[in-house]
Amino acid sequence: MQIGQILRKAILPLVGLSVLGALILQIRAPRAAVAAAPVTGASASASGTAASLSGRVRAEGRVAAYPGAEVAVSTEVSGTIARLYVQEKSVVRKGDLIAELSADVERAAAEEARARTGEADADLALLESEVSRQQRLHASGAATAQSLEHAEHDRDAARARRALAAATTRRLASMLKKTRIVAPIDGVVIARLVQPGETVAGGTHLVTIADLAHTRIEAEVDEFDAGRIGLGVSATVSAEGFGDATWRGQVEEIPDAVSARRLKPQDPGRPTDTRVLLVKIALAQPSPLKLGQRVQVAIAAP
Repeated sequence: MQIGQILRKAILPLVGLSVLGALILQIRAPRAAVAAAPVTGASASASGTAASLSGRVRAEGRVAAYPGAEVAVSTEVSGTIARLYVQEKSVVRKGDLIAELSADVERAAAEEARARTGEADADLALLESEVSRQQRLHASGAATAQSLEHAEHDRDAARARRALAAATTRRLASMLKKTRIVAPIDGVVIARLVQPGETVAGGTHLVTIADLAHTRIEAEVDEFDAGRIGLGVSATVSAEGFGDATWRGQVEEIPDAVSARRLKPQDPGRPTDTRVLLVKIALAQPSPLKLGQRVQVAIAAP
């Protein structure tokens, strides 16, 4: 009996400790599970927003020319291209001759119109003289009023023929001028779209000229980040193929409306159906980036 009592007294505390330990483990396990569970729903959104607000707004974009710094040069009249004076990468100045259309017919018509204008000038001079003579004769009583009126009528008709000939000359000269296509801006030919000998219709694009010294970045910022972009904030531009090289820039224009996305996101995880804000970024330093090249942009955000 004494031994049994002694064993019970020794075992009972151990059993109590085991039960207490099991209870403690059961209490801690749910807490650990809650701590280890991933954040979902509103909690995840709030957490992600807090993290993104402390970073930068990232977007994809492309290199674009300033308005007016890239021009598609077209012909106003139809005809056959007789000569093309530029190649791709040709440097041109405003007013330089780019191409000429065959204009033999127009040139002949313009010469004919000039000749008719000269003939009209001669007729008009003769009839002006006749009117003056008739006026003198009528004043002396040697000519009738009817003779004077007839001379004045002939003079007025000659003036009308001369005006018509001059207008025709100007019209044909204008058409002839349009067969000579000149550069509208200083720049570089970035595309030549036709070849000598081709027959083109009016409005056909012949070449594209761009002023490569006036380029900027057009970044497609998700509409959900529109409120985090401000004028004058700094931006960093990078592009594939240039390693770790980056170029500094500054937001110089923010449109008042969002538009459809033009560039397909390279990141498959980014949505393609969102609308974007086409933010314009001025580069603060020269870069080797090409017109139309795709770039990545990181814009400073509060």
